[in-house]
Amino acid sequence: MNQPSLDPTQLGAYFSLIEVSSLLRHTVEQQLRDAGDLSYVQFQLLATLGDSPTGSSRMTDLADGVVYSRSGLTYQAQLLEQRGLVTRAPSPDDERGVTVTLTDAGRSVLADVFPGHIAVLNGLFFEPLEAGDVEALGGILGRVRDHMRLNPPRSAAPRKRKS
Repeated sequence: MNQPSLDPTQLGAYFSLIEVSSLLRHTVEQQLRDAGDLSYVQFQLLATLGDSPTGSSRMTDLADGVVYSRSGLTYQAQLLEQRGLVTRAPSPDDERGVTVTLTDAGRSVLADVFPGHIAVLNGLFFEPLEAGDVEALGGILGRVRDHMRLNPPRSAAPRKRKS
């Protein structure tokens, strides 16, 4: 019986991706803790809300976007709400849904965190790359992400909305 396998190039690319991801995440998480007392997921939640034109999003959409369990994200949003960084309210579109909104205090924390976050990304991740490398990497990772989202894990699968 023939076992599935990876060739040495594929295996090397996979191990490099895992190592780069781990090293980058470790440093980013430390910076987020030091600058804003935020976990990585809390930062993702705040940054996603900060990038939204309304500063708001449904909890299920946030969970799908950051690929985090709905219950886990609910807990993280609760912690952020306790700090006054977000508010949660029933969704106007779905009585069972919850909408999360970034507060002015949340925007302030993002403003405090972003300069150091960008410095970490530039120094650790982008510094050894040329502009063409960044463009190529973005294209490659975008294709892989899109392929993976065709069959996302349950936490990232869009929920069917009732009419």
